[in-house]
Amino acid sequence: MASPLPFTHLGRYRILRELGRGAMGVVYLAEDESLQRQVAIKTLLLPEGAKEGRELEARFRQEATAAGGVSHPNTITIHDFGREGNWLYIAMERLQGVELRELMEGGPLPLEGALDIAAQVAAGLAAAHERGVVHRDVKPGNIMVLPGGLAKIMDFGIAHVKSSDVRTATGTMMGSPRYMSPEQVGGHLVDPRSDIFSLGSLLYEMVTGQAAFQGANLGQLLAAIRHGAPVPPSQLRAGLPASIELVITRAMQKNPRSRYQDAGEMARDLAQCRALLGRPGAVRVAAPAADPQAATSPAAPTPLDVDLTLPLGAPGWPLAAGFDSNVGWRALAEGRAAPSGPQGPSWSATAWTCGYLLAAGVALLLAFA
Repeated sequence: MASPLPFTHLGRYRILRELGRGAMGVVYLAEDESLQRQVAIKTLLLPEGAKEGRELEARFRQEATAAGGVSHPNTITIHDFGREGNWLYIAMERLQGVELRELMEGGPLPLEGALDIAAQVAAGLAAAHERGVVHRDVKPGNIMVLPGGLAKIMDFGIAHVKSSDVRTATGTMMGSPRYMSPEQVGGHLVDPRSDIFSLGSLLYEMVTGQAAFQGANLGQLLAAIRHGAPVPPSQLRAGLPASIELVITRAMQKNPRSRYQDAGEMARDLAQCRALLGRPGAVRVAAPAADPQAATSPAAPTPLDVDLTLPLGAPGWPLAAGFDSNVGWRALAEGRAAPSGPQGPSWSATAWTCGYLLAAGVALLLAFA
């Protein structure tokens, strides 16, 4: 038997039922009585202690500010923030889809679908970064895939906002360990390139069905992220195009200066990788069944299919389909930004290596110009 609701209304929102619980609060399905639409309401009950309450309220408000300041198809939309007594709440769009975490439980995703989702997440992150917001918790449970294939980034609960007064003390580790960047693991201040590393780890797992970093305990996992090199994904998935492996390699460099410096650039490269495959096969999510408990309000519209395919030669990092990707993985293992020395007798491989070095050099020059 469901527990009785602690309230019937929060502001202008009529609470219908509970949707789920998290570490920081409860999420409810509600109806916006002014606009006659369904929304999701995330709530937080403030504790009695004045200092602790102020800190939690500041962080909860920052979550609303972080997500609310980003307007992009691939990020969740925030409608409102409010307080009723000791209850804080964030009203946001109700997403009816499947968490990426659930889709990944079945093993590796189709390459086309993995690239579609990763490109959309990269595009959403780029929009957040432009607003000075670093998500800091990019993981499968924070990505919702809607019917039609539209991916949405959710839960900006530990996001860092450049202009915010809320500060995380140096040495504090925040995020989900498996997808953290090396600088997160070390408790250092992070910037948008940390999200890029996390997305690279996420894409690695979508493609291979195996986490990039593993350990028998938390300490071993964190040590692997800081110092270890993952198994090249082409060894875990036969026939993986070298272009995809190169994008993952660049995103997962230990040194932030050697990664993509812009999530939008990564999004364009992922779209080019998708175009190189040249065949349909995106991940599809069935439309949700009718909800008899929530029939008092109109259902959210089903999103349309999203086409992220860009023409070959679109702006972005030049991809090299014939490049020996093992060179890139050796560089990743040794903490270097680029390979050095001859890698084989093939003049073609040497040419691709030179192109890779040139592209990486140009990208770094532009980043620090």
